[in-house]
Amino acid sequence: MITKTDRRNRRKLKIRNRVVGTMERPRLSVYRTNQHIYAQLVDDSNSQTLMATSDVKLEKGTKSEKAKLVGESLAKLAQAKKITKVVFDRNGFKFHGRIKELAQGAKDGGLIF
Repeated sequence: MITKTDRRNRRKLKIRNRVVGTMERPRLSVYRTNQHIYAQLVDDSNSQTLMATSDVKLEKGTKSEKAKLVGESLAKLAQAKKITKVVFDRNGFKFHGRIKELAQGAKDGGLIF
C-alpha cells in the first residue's frame, strides 16, 4: 500500500533531480510539520546550509501567518548576506496553504524565484 509519505517522497525526488542550489543562487528548502514550518537556504555545490529559520519561537497568529513571517525573516537574513535570487524547493509538499504563504512572504521580503 502506498502511503501519503511515499507519494511525497516520490514528488520530492523528482523535484530534487531538477533543483540545484549554488552559492550565487541557493536552494530555498521548506519543511512542514503539523505544528511548525522550517526554511533554509542551501548551497548544494559545497553541501552547506547558509541560513535557516523557523516558526518555533513565534507565539501569536495562525499557522499560515507564521509561515509568511518565516518567509519574510528568511528574506531579511538573505538580504543581509547580499543574496537576492534563490531556487524554490518545496520538498515534495504541494504548493498551497502554508508553503504558498512562505513563498509569498519570501517574495515580499525581496527574494526572486
